Amino acid sequence: MKFGVLKERKSPPDRRVVFSPNAVVLLQKLYPDADVIVESSDIRIFTDDQYRNLGIEVAEDLSDCDVLFGVKEVPVENLMANKSYFFFSHTIKKQPYNRILLQAILSKKINLYDHETIVNANGRRLIGFGRYAGIVGAYNTIRAFGTKFELFRLPKAETLAGREELIKHLKRVVFPPIKIVVTGTGKVGNGIKEILDAIKITEVTVDNFLSKKYAQAVYTQIGVMEYNKRIDGRVIDCNDFYLNPSEYVSDFERFTKVSDIVITGHYHANEAPIILSKEMLKSKDCKIKVVGDISCDIGGPIGCTLRASTIANPFYGYSPQEDKEVDVFHPAAVVVMAVDNLPCELPKDASEGFGTMFIEHVIPAFFNGDKEGILQRAQITRNGKLIEKFSYLQDYVDGKE
Repeated sequence: MKFGVLKERKSPPDRRVVFSPNAVVLLQKLYPDADVIVESSDIRIFTDDQYRNLGIEVAEDLSDCDVLFGVKEVPVENLMANKSYFFFSHTIKKQPYNRILLQAILSKKINLYDHETIVNANGRRLIGFGRYAGIVGAYNTIRAFGTKFELFRLPKAETLAGREELIKHLKRVVFPPIKIVVTGTGKVGNGIKEILDAIKITEVTVDNFLSKKYAQAVYTQIGVMEYNKRIDGRVIDCNDFYLNPSEYVSDFERFTKVSDIVITGHYHANEAPIILSKEMLKSKDCKIKVVGDISCDIGGPIGCTLRASTIANPFYGYSPQEDKEVDVFHPAAVVVMAVDNLPCELPKDASEGFGTMFIEHVIPAFFNGDKEGILQRAQITRNGKLIEKFSYLQDYVDGKE
C-alpha cells in the first residue's frame, strides 16, 4: 500500500499536515508494508529536510500513490483521477462554494473519504482538529477581551510556539471578576475548558453561575439541555434533542443576563434552534461583551456572527441596536472573534495530534480488512457515483439546490 502526503494548496496557506515526520516513522514501523511518500512543500510547518533526515522519501510527483492524505480541499486542477483521497471536502452540508469540487471528484472517479465522516459505529467523530480550535479559540477570545477594554495585551497565537507558550502568556493576565460561559462538551468545548483550567479560572455549576456573584473570574460549561428547552416544557434528555431539534427553543437568554464572555464549542444541526439571537443581544439586560464563536456558522445560531474573521484580523465589533458591524472600540460594540481556521495558528501541535488520531483509528483499516467499518462509513464517492448514504447530495451535485 503506497500512501502520499499532500502539499496544501488552498489559499490562504495552511501549514498543517496529516502526518508529521515522527508520525510517518511510527506508521511505517507499525505497518512495514506501508510505503509513504511526502510531497515537497515550502509552506508546511515541517520542512522537507525534516522528513528526509528520518529516511522518508520526499517527491514532487505522487502519481504512483494509491491513497492521498491532505487537510484542506484539493484544488480541482490538482486532483488525480482514479485515486483515493482523504481531506476536509466541505461538501456534506451542500456548501455551494464546493459544488464544482464534488462534481470534479465524481467525474474523475475518485474515491473520496472526508475527515468529517470518519466515525465509529455510534456515529461519533474520530478525527479532527476540534481540540486545537478550542485551545486557540479560548486564547483569542481572552485576547479580544483584553484588547477591547485595554486591560492587557497578548501576542497573536500564530507567533507562539504552541499550547504551552499560549498558557504561559495567559497565566500572566490578572483577570477582573468576569463570568465566562462555554457552549458544548465535545472536542472543541473541552479544548476551551483545557485552557481555562490550565490558567486556574474557577469552574462553577450552572445554578451558581446564574445566581451568585464572585470576586474572581469563573466559568461554566453547558451542554445542549442547558441552553435549549422543549417548547412543550417537558424535560427529557439530549437524545430527544438530537432526534427532535425542531421541538426545542433556545434557553440561553438566562446566560446573557450574567455573562461577560461567551465562547462557543457546540455542534449545531440545521434544524436546531438559534442559540444566541439578535434579540437577546439587543436586550437591555444583556451583559455580553465578547463572543468567541469558534463554531463560526455564518447566519447560524450566534446572531452577532456576521462573517468569518481572519488570523490577520481576528476581531470585529457588532452593534446589537443597529445589527451591523462596527469598530471594536465602539462603546456599544460586542466584540466578535470568529476565525474559521483556528487550528492553523498552532500548526505543529495540531498536526502532531491529528496524525496520532489517524494512526490509531484509520490506518489499521487498510491492513485488517476494515473490520470496524471505518472506511466503509467514511466513503462518500466510488467509481463516479455517490455512496448510497450520501445520495442526498445528488441534487446538490446536479445544481438543483
